[in-house]
Amino acid sequence: MNLRFFKYVSVYVTVAVIFFSMWMGGIWVFLAPIYAFGMIPLVELLFKGSPENLSQAEEDLAKKDWKYDLIVWSVMPIQFITLFYFLQRVSDPSLKNWEIMGMVIAFGISCGVLGINVAHELGHRSTRYEKLFSKMLLMTSLYMHFYIEHNRGHHKNVSTNEDPASARLGENIYAFYFRSVINSWISAWHIEGERLKNQHRKFLSVHNEMLVFQFIQLIMLIAIALIWSWTVMFYFVAAAILGFLLLETVNYIEHYGLRRKKMEDDRYERVMPIHSWNSDHPVGRIMLFELTRHSDHHYMTSRKFQILRHLDESPQMPTGYPGMMVLSLFPPLWFKVMHQVIEKYNHAHKPE
Repeated sequence: MNLRFFKYVSVYVTVAVIFFSMWMGGIWVFLAPIYAFGMIPLVELLFKGSPENLSQAEEDLAKKDWKYDLIVWSVMPIQFITLFYFLQRVSDPSLKNWEIMGMVIAFGISCGVLGINVAHELGHRSTRYEKLFSKMLLMTSLYMHFYIEHNRGHHKNVSTNEDPASARLGENIYAFYFRSVINSWISAWHIEGERLKNQHRKFLSVHNEMLVFQFIQLIMLIAIALIWSWTVMFYFVAAAILGFLLLETVNYIEHYGLRRKKMEDDRYERVMPIHSWNSDHPVGRIMLFELTRHSDHHYMTSRKFQILRHLDESPQMPTGYPGMMVLSLFPPLWFKVMHQVIEKYNHAHKPE
């Protein structure tokens, strides 16, 4: 039995918690946020992260094992089933407003923790169907432009002021939300415009993915309004916003205060493990498909989630990503903790 594979099956616990929250109603609607951002951060405070990596032989086997792919592929139909169930539940006129709010939060967690996170993984894959799955998952959070900006913008400009998704030292998360959400969308238009220009294609055409994405998302909203109601559509939009704000919270903690140096030729140094925050805490690693080993992801973008490595030179967060996401919502505490960690890291890695 491949225990390394089966640990990722526990991702379905999150799915079950979200469904249970919406199915039960009542006070249970708040189980999903308590589980994701209460129980898991508490558990991770009690356990240290493991820097252990797979051996080369183990890595070669894991890379070719289709079962890892099956898990991430399965999230796509699960997310759409969850979406349909959410729309059905919030259309129930007997629900109280606070129950609807709890269900919006539960589906928002599904969008951010499962939908966008797996879309990120699949968006880096080379096959057409996996790229399609990525775009479909992003559609459920109304954030399809992420596919363009992340892959062709963020990975190029990460840890520089040119990247909207790289938080600056001393920037609080609420200012970051405003800057990253707006500028990432604008950046995606510019990136797509440059691609079309280089291919000698018209901006106003079916070849413009940004135009196509906006049209798809608009049709989706209209369909929800016509099938259910405009009120249900509003609840969906609220959940989608929560979903992409969870993504932006992850963006905030992943590169906070880290910057690449500019070389003499006005280009930036190569992206290295020192330019992303890493976490080896086990529960967050599994829950987020190893996204927390972010240093290796940016260093070797093509590596699948199951073979991402701990790299000794990467800066380490004091706890897992879920806990750090919660901490980031309280800027004074975030600055107090992270600025001390940054200072210690810079001192330990000071050139001789």
